[in-house]
Amino acid sequence: MAARIRRYLWPCRPSPISRRRLSWRSLYEGEEESAKREEVLREIDQIVKEWVKQLTIQKGYGEQMVKEANAVLFTFGSYRLGVHGPAADIDALCIGPSYVKREEDFFVTLHGALSEMEEVTELQPVPDAHVPVMKFKFRGIPIDLLYASVSLPVIPPNFDISQGSVLCDVDEATVRSLNGCRVADQILRLVPNAENFRKTLRCLKYWAQRRGVYSNVTGLLGGVSWALLVARVCQLYPNAVPSMLVSRFFRVFTQWQWPNPVMLCTIENDGNLGLSVWDPRKNPRDRSHVMPIITPAYPCMNSSYNVSTSTLRVIMKQFQFGNKICQEIELNKANWSALFEPFQFFEAYTRYLVVDIVADDDDDLRLWKGWIESRLRQLTLKIERDTKGVLQCHPNPCEYADPSIQCAHCAFYMGLSRKEGMKIRGQKFDIRGTVDEFMHEIGMYTLWKSGMDLAVTHVYQEDTEVCTTVSLAGQLKRKYDSVGGADIELCKSVRRASVSPACEETSSQLHDDANFGLTNCSASPHGSEESSVSGNSCAAVGTIGLVDETSIPGCLMPNVENDPTRTILEQTPSESVGEKDERKLEGIESLASSNCTEFMEVAEVVTGTILTENVQFSGDEVI
Repeated sequence: MAARIRRYLWPCRPSPISRRRLSWRSLYEGEEESAKREEVLREIDQIVKEWVKQLTIQKGYGEQMVKEANAVLFTFGSYRLGVHGPAADIDALCIGPSYVKREEDFFVTLHGALSEMEEVTELQPVPDAHVPVMKFKFRGIPIDLLYASVSLPVIPPNFDISQGSVLCDVDEATVRSLNGCRVADQILRLVPNAENFRKTLRCLKYWAQRRGVYSNVTGLLGGVSWALLVARVCQLYPNAVPSMLVSRFFRVFTQWQWPNPVMLCTIENDGNLGLSVWDPRKNPRDRSHVMPIITPAYPCMNSSYNVSTSTLRVIMKQFQFGNKICQEIELNKANWSALFEPFQFFEAYTRYLVVDIVADDDDDLRLWKGWIESRLRQLTLKIERDTKGVLQCHPNPCEYADPSIQCAHCAFYMGLSRKEGMKIRGQKFDIRGTVDEFMHEIGMYTLWKSGMDLAVTHVYQEDTEVCTTVSLAGQLKRKYDSVGGADIELCKSVRRASVSPACEETSSQLHDDANFGLTNCSASPHGSEESSVSGNSCAAVGTIGLVDETSIPGCLMPNVENDPTRTILEQTPSESVGEKDERKLEGIESLASSNCTEFMEVAEVVTGTILTENVQFSGDEVI
C-alpha cells in the first residue's frame, strides 16, 4: 500500500483540495443564494414529514395517528446565528416522535429514501460520531442533518425546543443533538447586541480560518466555541462596536489563564432530569480539559473538549499574534489587512507527519477520509502521551492532493516541534509503536472496502539553508511548468522517510541545533502486501514539496484593501471602553488566575455580578 501511495500521491508538490477563495466578499451570501437555502430547507422539511407518516403506516398505527404524525425541522450553528457564508453548510435537526428511532429508521429508511433522490448527492451517514449525523448536498447546498427522537407520540407543529422537558427520557446522543439548537438560541439571548455580535463573529471566524485554527475535528476550535468566546467578550463590553470587540477579544483571551472555563452564565444543574453537566469537582474526565468553553444551555457541556495541550499552544500563539497586530493598529503602525495575513504552515516547521489516504473512487474516499479525519486528534493525543508532552503536534485543518493525479486520494499534514524549554541535544523520539496503535484503530472501520488504504510518514527538510533560498510560490510555478526530473531537482532539500517496521532511525539538525531524531512507520491498517517500504531518498520514495495553500498565486490571498465590508472593523467607536471596562477586564484576569476548582466555587457570584453590570434584562430576554 505504501508503494501505491509513493507511486501515485507524491511525484510532485501537493495542493489544497477544493479551497474556495477566502475574502471579505465571501463572508456574505447574495439574495438569490439566501432564497435557495430557504427553499431547500422547506423541501427537506416536507421530506422528513412524509418520512414519519410513511413509518407510522408501516409500524401499524391507526388512521388518526397517521393523520397527526409529524416531524419538525430546526436549524442551528452558523445558519441559526446568522453568520454563515455563501458556501457554508446548514446544520439542521429533525425532531420526530418516540417510535421513530435513529438507528433503524433515520440511518436506514430515511437514508435509503435520500439516496434515491436526484437532488441529493454525496450522501454520507456518520452514525458513530459523537453527534450522529447524515451529511449530504441537496441541490448543491451542503446539509448536516441530525435526528432526535423525543418522548412524545406526536410532535406538535409549534414544538418548543427551549423547554427542559424535551430532555426527558432520551439518550446522550439525543441530548447532544438537541443542544445544538438550544445553545444557539441561548447565545442570541445572552449577548447585549446581536448585530455587533454577528459582525464580530464573522470577522473572527474569517481570521481563524486564515490563521489555521478553525477546526473542531482536528482538536482546534469549532464554530460553537468561537461563537461562545465572542459572546463572552460582547458581554464584557456591551457598548463596544465590532472594531473594538475584535481588539478586546485578543486582549482578554491572550491573558486568560486556562483551564479556567469561559461561561456566558452560571451552570444550571436540574436535579429533576439528572443529566451530567460540566463540573471538574465531580467528574474526573472534566479535569483533563485544557481549554473549557462551556455551553449556556442545560446540560452545560464543554464545546472544546477536543483541544489538547499541543493544539492549545497553537491557538494561544495565534491569539498572541492577533493581540500584537491589534495593538499596532491602535498605534497606527499597521492596518486591518495585517491581522488577516495567512499563517505560513509549511514555513513554521521543519518536520511533519503526513497522513496519506487512498481509495478506489471519490465516494469511497469521502467515507474513508471522514473516518480517518475524525480520529486524527487521537494521533496527536497518543504522541503527547508517548513522548510525555515533549513532542507536540500542530494539525493543519486543510486537506491536500495533487491535481495531476487521477486516483482518489488526499493527505493531511501535522507539524512537529519540541515543547518550548525542552531542548535536549541528542534527544530522539521513537513513535513507531504510537503510529502502529493509531493504524490498528483505523483498521477497525466497519465499512472498510478493498482499495481503502492509509500511510503515515515522516517528512523533514534536511537542508534548511537551501530551502529558504527559493520561494515556495516560485517552486509551485516551476512544478506546473516542468515535467519529469525537473521536479526532483528542486526538492533535493526535502526528504520523506517511509520506514518499515524493521526500520532504522533517522535524524537531522533542527533550527534549535538539537539532534531531533524521530522514527516512524508507514503501513497499511489492513496489512497490504505493499506496506513495507524502506529507505529515505527523495527519488526512491517520491518527491514532496511543502507548499502552503496561501502561497499559490492568486488563490487564497484576501483582497481586504478594496472591499467595502472592511468598514465593519474600521468604524470609529461611538463610545470608548473607559476605565470602568478596563477594571472589569482586570477583574476577569484576577478571576482567571485561580485554579479550575476554585473558579467553579466562586463563578456563580462573580459571573452574576459581571452579567448584571453589563447586560440589561427585560423579562426573560436580553436587550
